[in-house]
Amino acid sequence: MKLAPIWYSLLRRELLLAARRGADVVALLFFFMIAVSLFPLGIGADPALLRLIAPGVLWVAALLSTMLSLNRLFAGDYADGTLEQLLLSPQPLVLTVAIKTLAHWLVSGLPLVLLAPLLAVQFDLAGREIGVLTLSLLLGTPVLSLIGTIGAALTLGVRGAGVLVAVLVLPLYIPVLIFGAGAVVASAAGLSPQAGLSLLGALLALGVVFGPYAAALALRISLE
Repeated sequence: MKLAPIWYSLLRRELLLAARRGADVVALLFFFMIAVSLFPLGIGADPALLRLIAPGVLWVAALLSTMLSLNRLFAGDYADGTLEQLLLSPQPLVLTVAIKTLAHWLVSGLPLVLLAPLLAVQFDLAGREIGVLTLSLLLGTPVLSLIGTIGAALTLGVRGAGVLVAVLVLPLYIPVLIFGAGAVVASAAGLSPQAGLSLLGALLALGVVFGPYAAALALRISLE
């Protein structure tokens, strides 16, 4: 069986499973919208203050929203025995993990990237800052999914895995948060956001190369 059909079949399967759990996606987006929208209501309508806190608020809300679905990344396949079959199948486990990570980002990360510019209007951000914010999320949210996949694999089958995966991945999310929000802050201050965006791009490249291998190894350890 050729690699391309395998890739397509796995991705199609993951997206179909995500569509059947549509309520989870709606809950994720609803959490993101509520978390972001509560800040303007809570601190008032001072445009200067809203512009100041906007990068951090939007990035923290996106980070927390992405974490909501990590616990279910491998749980379904683990519960019904599919994961063991995938381990025994001829296709590389790294490919399966990479496809699961891509599907997680398409369902949990990409909608946040598309929704963020609309929510950023509440904070009186200028068009340039909104563009930088969108680009930073486009580079950063896949990194969150890649790191989260490793955490989900390490905590597979562990009691209280939802809390444990948060403890494991949150420290690793901090650089992504700093570089992503920092790029928007730099743009708002009239500086170039290139440094923060370049660092996010470097993290994404490292994550794409090493993340699936680390997650596949973690899965094998968890299933032994």
